[in-house]
Amino acid sequence: MRISHIAMYVQDLEVVKEFYIRFFGAKAGELYHNPKTGLKSYFLSFDEGTRLELMNLPEMQDQKKVLVRMGYIHIAISVGSREKVDAITEKLYEAGYEVLSGPRITGDGYYESTVLGPEDNQIEITE
Repeated sequence: MRISHIAMYVQDLEVVKEFYIRFFGAKAGELYHNPKTGLKSYFLSFDEGTRLELMNLPEMQDQKKVLVRMGYIHIAISVGSREKVDAITEKLYEAGYEVLSGPRITGDGYYESTVLGPEDNQIEITE
């Protein structure tokens, strides 16, 4: 078994889509729109096959995101090397995104950084 995709609701589909394209090389499918429900979504594909679905519904409620909370907390994107972790983290920082931690070696031996992406969603960047 494998995880086929992860889905997340976002306020601004275009901004979040462009973020993953620009910084992580995602490839976006066509915009899906269901006029009956109002759902709009994009599937983003990454080199290794996992997909991220960005979704928007008119009746969504946006609640303040607390960094330490119950439930799903971040997605981790493996970029292939420590140098790429450093470079992408620096690009995100220069673009105005908040770096929450790292790059660093964690207690369990991972080399990673954690960044707060669009709409305050956490992204862990690993080697």
